[in-house]
Amino acid sequence: MPLKKVVVVADGSFPVHPVPLKYIREADVIVCCDGSADEIDNAGFVPDAIIGDMDSITSKIVNKYPGRIFMQEDQETNDLTKSVRWCKEKGYDEIVILGATGKREDHTLGNISLLAEYARFIKVRMVTDSGIFYPLLEPSDINSFNGQQVSIFSINSDTEITSSGLRYPLTGRKLGNWWEATLNESLGDSFHLSFSPGPLLVFMKFRD
Repeated sequence: MPLKKVVVVADGSFPVHPVPLKYIREADVIVCCDGSADEIDNAGFVPDAIIGDMDSITSKIVNKYPGRIFMQEDQETNDLTKSVRWCKEKGYDEIVILGATGKREDHTLGNISLLAEYARFIKVRMVTDSGIFYPLLEPSDINSFNGQQVSIFSINSDTEITSSGLRYPLTGRKLGNWWEATLNESLGDSFHLSFSPGPLLVFMKFRD
């Protein structure tokens, strides 16, 4: 059975870049976090599921998609986490998160950090209007292109990172602040990151 292309659209800034918009166009399943259903509907797409506590949903969406709304009132998690967990419960093993940045900086930081948690139970990446965030749980070779801008973020300050294939190499480096391994650059069609313990978050900018 072919793997379904599943996108989760958060209620941040709706994508405008061609890459995230292509993910939506090619999706087999579109899962919306609460208020993002309005943006999806306005853009001419149809949500397959709308997940959340419904504090941002409009009456238009309630009336148009009554059978696709799955209310979850748990206040200990945000709507993005509820949506990701819903995808896992439905048997989807891989998702792409869109619309998770922009609007409020605190929500943006929170959503990005959650990738490290999601990666423990589902294959996930977050696509923004400028690039892609990947969570890594173990040492990895990462496909890239020569000159691609790369930033690395450590969740754990005790993590030691060693790289190969980057312009500014890391050798047993512990990152004390988020900026310390940003604005690096790939030297070829891939690079390697070794680290322990994990996880890491890697941001890779689109081609200009």
